Amino acid sequence: MMRAGGLLKLVVLVSVLFVVVFLAFELLESNVNLNLGKVLGEFMHAAIFYNILCTHRTSMLLHTTFVTRYAPAETVPTSPPRHKCGLSKPCPEDHFAFKITSGAASVVGPKICFQDNVLMSGLKNNVGRGINIALINGKTSELTKTDSFDMWSGDVEQLIKFLKEIEDGSIVMMATFDDPGTKLNDEARNLIAELGSTSISILGFRDNWVFVGGKGIKTKSPFEQHIKNNAETNKYDGWPEVLEMEGCIPMKHET
Repeated sequence: MMRAGGLLKLVVLVSVLFVVVFLAFELLESNVNLNLGKVLGEFMHAAIFYNILCTHRTSMLLHTTFVTRYAPAETVPTSPPRHKCGLSKPCPEDHFAFKITSGAASVVGPKICFQDNVLMSGLKNNVGRGINIALINGKTSELTKTDSFDMWSGDVEQLIKFLKEIEDGSIVMMATFDDPGTKLNDEARNLIAELGSTSISILGFRDNWVFVGGKGIKTKSPFEQHIKNNAETNKYDGWPEVLEMEGCIPMKHET
């Protein structure tokens, strides 16, 4: 920017000198006895013009430099922090993060996420109609088993066998898809109730249900949601709306 200012000053100076020389030749050729004061006046006018032009140019350069160097930087928006499984807030250090989403009608399967790992989903191709179950070791947080049980046309005895083989200390995560209740019997319902469920006793045809419990739990689980299949309130044609539940499970420490 300074080089440009210096070049402009040089051009203006040369122009002024050219005017002075031109006036001198005019005096000589015409032999006009001009008043020296008038010549000096013309010269002074040119000098004043040069000074104003340079001052204006310098002011413009300084203004441009100030704006460029000291203009406030644009604020870059920052995205909110992401928590495990996409939770709305982080879990305490001694807790496991989870999120469960039930199936949507008979179209989209359920999704089970634990500690930022998707354990079951339609994309993983390990979910099915009925009740979907993931078992996690409550001490190590390792996935031990996943399975789904068709409660519309399947055999409930397979579900009962699975439930009886769950080891103590296991975290049990369940999510429904399509119809979870038609084939359920009292024995299967009682085994799930022992895991901490309160809604399993009324789970029916095409209800939506998500649940997190544990084998050996002494109280009812706080992690459970249930919505009935009701033609008057269903979001979809024949099915209720999707359920989504998130939370933090306390770690099971060694005793």
